[in-house]
Amino acid sequence: MDGNGRWAKRRGQDRIYGHRRGIEATKTTVKDARRMGVSYLTLFALSTENLKRPRRELEALFNLLRGYIRQEIEQLVENGVRLRVIGRTELLPKDLQELIAGALAKSKNCRKMTLTIALCYGGRDEILRAAAKAMRLKKKSLDEKTFSALLDTAGMPDPDLLIRTGGELRISNFLLWQLAYTELYFTNTLWPDFSGKELRKAVKFYQTRERRFGLTSEQIEEKSQF
Repeated sequence: MDGNGRWAKRRGQDRIYGHRRGIEATKTTVKDARRMGVSYLTLFALSTENLKRPRRELEALFNLLRGYIRQEIEQLVENGVRLRVIGRTELLPKDLQELIAGALAKSKNCRKMTLTIALCYGGRDEILRAAAKAMRLKKKSLDEKTFSALLDTAGMPDPDLLIRTGGELRISNFLLWQLAYTELYFTNTLWPDFSGKELRKAVKFYQTRERRFGLTSEQIEEKSQF
């Protein structure tokens, strides 16, 4: 969800104003994705690198997250949305950790959609943590399925589509293992301007893609006939 700061700067406002508007875009996107029948939506909210930002901005981001969880959790539960969080949440303020834990518990039985928020998250960090976990468990053999079960996203399918806003053409340390065969969609739209219309454009792009997973088109066609 990139572009909050640039969106605010273009309007003569500070970055925090952009983050506030970004929260509104987040609420809209979650609702639109649910209406479209999306089963899993993962939002990259705060990276491990973002923790190096000025303290004032970090505190503002934490406050916005507190507000989002408090205001939205009941509605999420009513709409059957399960909340998950991936990343090193132990790096967050203690009260925010407790707020997140309460929200996770409230929504744990929801089944219509899974909304995952990546907080203090980094793809390389996740892989290193999973590798360390495998060593602690003294795994004698390690295949892709076993390793995936050690990641933060255990139990979730790999993403079909990655949407990167803000005009940047990179994945910025996000879900490095899981994105192996994900379709990538880049848009110049800054996150505060992201809307249901933009989401539908991304999905239409995805629908034009032929997902072969290393096979040929002919092999895919043969498989679809059975």
